[in-house]
Amino acid sequence: MGLDFEVVDLPDADHPEVGDEAPDFTRPLVNEEFWEDRSLASLVDDGPVLLVAHPMDGAFPATYVWNEIDDRGWTDEVDVVGLSISSPYEHRDLLAERGEEARLFSDPDAGVAEAYGIEHDLDGMTGITEHRPAVFLIDGDRTIEYAWVAETWPDFPDYDEVEAAIESL
Repeated sequence: MGLDFEVVDLPDADHPEVGDEAPDFTRPLVNEEFWEDRSLASLVDDGPVLLVAHPMDGAFPATYVWNEIDDRGWTDEVDVVGLSISSPYEHRDLLAERGEEARLFSDPDAGVAEAYGIEHDLDGMTGITEHRPAVFLIDGDRTIEYAWVAETWPDFPDYDEVEAAIESL
C-alpha cells in the first residue's frame, strides 16, 4: 500500500517531562460559541487538564487525534484542551465537527510550542512553524503527570497509555 505522504523523523525535542512544572501561557481559548484570553494556570485551578498539541486544523493528524478523543469520551473524565497554530475561526469550525466538549488554544505564532519545545518548522514553507503532536496531562499544581511528544511525522500517541494516565488521576 503506497502512502500519500512521507514519514519524516523529527529532530529531538527539548520538552517538559513527567514531574516538571508545565510552562504557563495565555492565549485565546476557543469553544463553539466564543473565545477569550485564558491562561493554562486558570484552567488547572479547576482540575487536571489534558493539553493536546496538534498540527493545524484540517491536517489529517489533527482530525485523527480529535476523532479518537471523541470516541473515547475523555472530555467526560478530564478537561481536554487543544493547542495549534490555527486561528479562533478555524478552531470554531473544528469544534463544530469534532472535539465535543473540548476547547482549543489558538497559538498562531507558535510561541507556546517554542516554550514547550514542540515547535516544528514545515518543510518548504519558510517562516511557518506549527506544533508537533504532543500530549501533556497536567494536574492542579501544573505538574506534568504524563508526557508524549511525536518523534516522527506523522505520529500518534498510544491512546491506551493516555487513557490509563487519565484514569490514574
